[in-house]
Amino acid sequence: MELGLVGLGKMGGNMRERIRRAGHTVIGYDRNRDLADVHSLKELVDSLQGPRVVWVMVPAGAATQSTIDELAELLSPGDIVVDGGNSRWTDDEKHAEELKAKGIGFVDCGVSGGVWGLENGYALMYGGDAEHVAKVQPIFDALKPEGDFGSVHAGKVGAGHFAKMVHNGIEYAMMQAYAEGWELLEKVDSVTDVREVFRSWQEGTVIRSWLLDLAVNALNEDEHLDGLRGFAADSGEGRWTVEAAIDNAVPLPAITASLFARFSSRQEDSPQMKMIAALRNQFGGHAVESKK
Repeated sequence: MELGLVGLGKMGGNMRERIRRAGHTVIGYDRNRDLADVHSLKELVDSLQGPRVVWVMVPAGAATQSTIDELAELLSPGDIVVDGGNSRWTDDEKHAEELKAKGIGFVDCGVSGGVWGLENGYALMYGGDAEHVAKVQPIFDALKPEGDFGSVHAGKVGAGHFAKMVHNGIEYAMMQAYAEGWELLEKVDSVTDVREVFRSWQEGTVIRSWLLDLAVNALNEDEHLDGLRGFAADSGEGRWTVEAAIDNAVPLPAITASLFARFSSRQEDSPQMKMIAALRNQFGGHAVESKK
């Protein structure tokens, strides 16, 4: 299968490689000419045989909107656009309607896997009409982890990004719990090797997880996280999760508290946020702020 891929950064570049390893043809475009196979969206579209599938992997908001607007003028009826970035689900509904008016299909896809996805596969949550999803399915199969799980047709347009948003909200709360436990262990005199306590939890405990493994990785690199500033950004999806909870009258006390804790990290050098920052760097390659 042929795929056009727009955006070849930390995620998109590795996705291109994984799809190629599965035997598909990927033509990639990025504003960074050193990364790109072609040097304009028009060249990308012209390089693909119809019906085309173009996967957009650029930052949510204005960058995604402008890319989809341009593709809408270049693509033909029967082509498909996939938004694999972290767009808000309400934007998906708008994009689907705009493209439908031109006979172009739309699929939204939440993608999880970070910098580890090339080797481990990407967890995929996608939304859209069944006929549109079916045209993209070989690419979903190439990207997903090995085995029976790791991808889902979550529902209609917007469902994929909504599911990924909730996933990230849960991630916020899990990270916060590990960070709070780590700070408390570091605080007391009786525990003399916090890193090894965390390592011991990796086997046989109910709280073992990939996030715990990444926490141990971070502690191996900097045992007390002394080199990090206790600052953790939020990508927006935590806020959207809380807003959706309010709209639907669903109580989310743990996720909401974890979001507010990140806000507090911007007011002081929080020990907990050192762990949050370290975990975000471990799984997603997100930037950290070094302690001056």
